[in-house]
Amino acid sequence: MATIAETKKSTEGKMDQSIAAFKNNLAKIRTGRASPGLLDSVQVDYYGSMVPIGQVANVSVLDARTLSVQPWEKGMGPKIEKAIRDSDLGLNPASMGELIRVPMPPMSEERRKEMTKLVRHEGEAAKIAVRNLRRDANDAVKKLVKDKAASEDDQKRAEGDIQKVTDRHIAEIDKMVEAKEQEIMAV
Repeated sequence: MATIAETKKSTEGKMDQSIAAFKNNLAKIRTGRASPGLLDSVQVDYYGSMVPIGQVANVSVLDARTLSVQPWEKGMGPKIEKAIRDSDLGLNPASMGELIRVPMPPMSEERRKEMTKLVRHEGEAAKIAVRNLRRDANDAVKKLVKDKAASEDDQKRAEGDIQKVTDRHIAEIDKMVEAKEQEIMAV
């Protein structure tokens, strides 16, 4: 049976993981600027198996609105181009010899608003995950009190600490959402 300290520690760890997952999801949401992380979700057919683009090519930023993709093997260019085109990112790569340029299309006002809605939705999902972890931790502490492994004073203290950790993580999520929205709305 976990102690109160172990419960708090594991809850904080899980909340940190929720934030990391949220950060990862945010990185996939397109802003007007070019970012190599944008292509992380693209899978390329590499001799019959699907692998992330980062395993068959070097993805880098050429300028603020263009990514460059440099395949590591000759002949992979067309497959990488097809994978980028087929992804749901709305990108149109152009081959220049062995180098593939991926220009970022400018985002319309409507598209920017859609993206901010998506960011808020992701933020809300992350907050829900954090709150669920808080609930689970509080339930674990209550069980310890019920099983006489901890006192009610310990429970009150632990619930206060868990709430502080929860508040800190939710504030971090809010900050990340706000920063991403500003990034998206910056023309």
